[in-house]
Amino acid sequence: MLRGGADDCVPDTSDPVELAARIEAKLRRVPVPVENLLLDPRTGLYSQPHFLGELDRELKRADDSRSGGVVAMVGVAEMAALEARLGPRVRREVAERLAGVAEKLGGVCDRLGWDDDGRLLMLMPGVDEDTARSTLQKFANTVAGTRFVVADENVRLTPAIGWTPLTDCPDRDQAVDQARDAVAESIRHRDLRPVKYAAWMRGAPRGRRRVTVAVQALLSALSPLFVLVLGVAIPFVFYQQMYELGWDVGSAAYWVVVGGLIVSAVLIVLECLFSLDAASRPERPAQPYPPASAVIAAYLPNEAATIVDTVESFLRLDYPNELEIVLAYNTPHPMPVEDTLREMARRDPRLVLLPVAGSTSKAQNINAAVTRVRGDMVGIFDADHHPAPDAFKNAWHWLSHGYDVVQGHCVIRNGESSWVAKLVGVEFEAIYAVSHPGRTRLYTFGVFGGSNGFWRTDLLARTRMHGSMLTEDIDATMRALHEGAKIATDRTLVSRELAPTTVKALWNQRSRWAQGWLQVSLKYLWRAMRSPAFTFRQKAGLFVLLGWREVQPWLTLQILPVLLYAAWRAGGPGELDWAVPLGLLATLFTLSAGVVQALFAWRLAIPELRRRRAWFWRYLFVATFFYSHFKNIVARQALLKEVLRDQQWRVTPRSGGGKAVPRA
Repeated sequence: MLRGGADDCVPDTSDPVELAARIEAKLRRVPVPVENLLLDPRTGLYSQPHFLGELDRELKRADDSRSGGVVAMVGVAEMAALEARLGPRVRREVAERLAGVAEKLGGVCDRLGWDDDGRLLMLMPGVDEDTARSTLQKFANTVAGTRFVVADENVRLTPAIGWTPLTDCPDRDQAVDQARDAVAESIRHRDLRPVKYAAWMRGAPRGRRRVTVAVQALLSALSPLFVLVLGVAIPFVFYQQMYELGWDVGSAAYWVVVGGLIVSAVLIVLECLFSLDAASRPERPAQPYPPASAVIAAYLPNEAATIVDTVESFLRLDYPNELEIVLAYNTPHPMPVEDTLREMARRDPRLVLLPVAGSTSKAQNINAAVTRVRGDMVGIFDADHHPAPDAFKNAWHWLSHGYDVVQGHCVIRNGESSWVAKLVGVEFEAIYAVSHPGRTRLYTFGVFGGSNGFWRTDLLARTRMHGSMLTEDIDATMRALHEGAKIATDRTLVSRELAPTTVKALWNQRSRWAQGWLQVSLKYLWRAMRSPAFTFRQKAGLFVLLGWREVQPWLTLQILPVLLYAAWRAGGPGELDWAVPLGLLATLFTLSAGVVQALFAWRLAIPELRRRRAWFWRYLFVATFFYSHFKNIVARQALLKEVLRDQQWRVTPRSGGGKAVPRA
């Protein structure tokens, strides 16, 4: 009771005279304002003035000893909404809940305070930046994975952490201001990552001048030439020079290329074979159907033509418990379609509209929705998806049997719109009906593909999406797998979406995918190889998924410098023996792998597409002689774009007027 703020505590059997004396003494005591107390009597935290005094002492100590240290501030992204609904008392309660988590974790934070806005203040003296960042990240993950009771209401909180080194701050006011600016930046993303203060957060220029941007644009435009220089010219010159020195490296490179082609073909065939034995969905749920939520992430200017149809398709879903549909969207300006959506929400309370102010990405929209959803299971969808009526019901069959995520089967519904859409329609069958299930069976882990994926809400709340990654879905997959999550793949969980209809739109989409996969590979490959969280079989799969997929496009390009070298060494192209048996066999085997994949895609495709055999024949021809090379070119371009730090997100245009593929 004393810790709860009581001035005194006496037993029920106290003598009345003693009780009266105690009360009289309390009444005569001169009251002391709470802000003058060292510790807040209710929260046990330093009041703001006393915390600033402690910060002052640490700043002087940092100047004297140069031992470093960090001051951090923790805001809550939902604070404004909580205060509007529950009143100003939530500020103190939220700070108290956050402090409870920090005290339970222990570590290097030895002084905690709070300010009048309910933000937690953390002083971490004598620690280096890596330790501080790691400690704050652990704190953020713990808070995000905990349900709190605030003002008698069960809520999730998104901690927004900003921090700054003490050695960068001349005084306490600047230290607190810098941490506050970093909190504001963290709130924009809601991805749980602690944000270190940078000067640009206060309006200082980022250092990228127009000349730098122009040079970057020029280099990006010349990237095809750089690919030829890097992948063809330099290896050819290298083979020549090594031959002059007595080393026939070019001939060895030929066999390496042949071996690489064979390995790629074998991996494709293995995925196809294992897809036939993919795990089946459990027939019945192991637990009753819980409340569920669907999160539709939308950028309205791009998806205004499709969003109403999408929302209507979600409102038709069949689920035996409560199902809420959260439309988390961003728009730079009000749009007429918002009036239509508000009218739909008025008619059907299951639809929740969540405009995300300041958002510039799908990741921010999803992160904003995570703490808003009420369901124990969350399905994530893009704004052009129309899931099957029983999608949520079938997804729970997986999650109730111990899985944490299940990825469904994305099917193209506008295949009649163009030859590009037809091509992508068959490709998606090769990906979602063959490769994903086969890879999951072969390597014992699945991949979340960004849409038509169903998560346990607790895991999604801890994982979030990182908007700095161009493929935030694959990044989230890797972090979830590192945490020990089980990800299933189910090709019978169908959701229909729109494909790009032009080569330009396809190029932009696949460029982003390729560069995003490269980012994930650079970030996680070697970490995964060293991690005890993965089995040998899983590490082999991750090496193929993150390593081999990046090497293979450059390896196949080596056939050009190898042939040029062979022609140079033989005295001209006419002197070459083109009928090398093993080389021809490797080429035929590689081409046959594409045939096998197309055959399996047709065999395992949904009925409405399997009837369209002409699409699969066209895909086989185009993929063999054009599309595979197209994707390799995109992958090689992605490497140069990442080196040049060209990470611009180009949205895929949506149109509501595409012709749909008739369903079975």
